[in-house]
Amino acid sequence: MTKAKHSIAGKNLAIIGETANINYFVKTELVPDSQTGVVNKSATKKQHSRRKYVGDPAPITVSSHPVEFMYDPGRIDLQTLPGKSFILDDGTEKRQFTFVGDVMDLHSWIVGDAKMDLKLYTTGAPYQITAAGAEALANKSR
Repeated sequence: MTKAKHSIAGKNLAIIGETANINYFVKTELVPDSQTGVVNKSATKKQHSRRKYVGDPAPITVSSHPVEFMYDPGRIDLQTLPGKSFILDDGTEKRQFTFVGDVMDLHSWIVGDAKMDLKLYTTGAPYQITAAGAEALANKSR
């Protein structure tokens, strides 16, 4: 398993972590951004000058030309994970992730999508989150 970037639809929020670990805590299965795969993109490099060697008194001019490069939407540098850290704990499992976005967006997404009762640890005191729809299920069984 490897860490991947997961963008949350409808929010300016991305979670970085192992997909199975994130999906353990939420009802809606998240799919990594790089699931769509790597694509080739093209761009045009502007005209520029360059020296043949250090101290070259007569640099040459390179004309504008097209370049092709590889693009992966979910690529992250695993040495320095982007964003801020947060922890989800249900009393049995405790997992750490990082997120890029606002704490309010993270909190509202987890409140609406939690499978079970959780504690969300970010900066400051932890947030106690009740499972989304747990009250409705309890009322139906009565």
